[in-house]
Amino acid sequence: MEYWLLKTEPEEWSWEDQVKCDYKGSVWDGVRNFQARNNLKNISKNDKCFFYHTGKEKKIVGIVKVVKEYFPDLSDKTGNFGSIMVRNYKKLKLPVTLKDIKNHRFLQHLPLIKQSRLSVMKIDSKSWKIICKMGKINF
Repeated sequence: MEYWLLKTEPEEWSWEDQVKCDYKGSVWDGVRNFQARNNLKNISKNDKCFFYHTGKEKKIVGIVKVVKEYFPDLSDKTGNFGSIMVRNYKKLKLPVTLKDIKNHRFLQHLPLIKQSRLSVMKIDSKSWKIICKMGKINF
């Protein structure tokens, strides 16, 4: 299993919207960056992803589970980009802010800090465990 982080503008798609989809899950689409697209292609079924509210909030609020691997994004008229399907898995008891991550000495290498505009990024297992602990959840 691999770990990832998916960014979303909460005004467009929030954790609450994701939870409303319940077990059936939702399509994660709209990615229009080639590096993020390549990351989406590497995501496998059952991988876990942090659900990150970007914009004004800048915080991880939950975890989603991948239920369908990469497939064409129907909203992309160029045919260059794709989607995955995810369903809500677990809400963090305490949201983990970008500031918290930046202030943690073992998380300085994360793409969230180094490539702030990237919307889909890999998270190593050690960092995943640290962030889960910061969010007050066992994983």
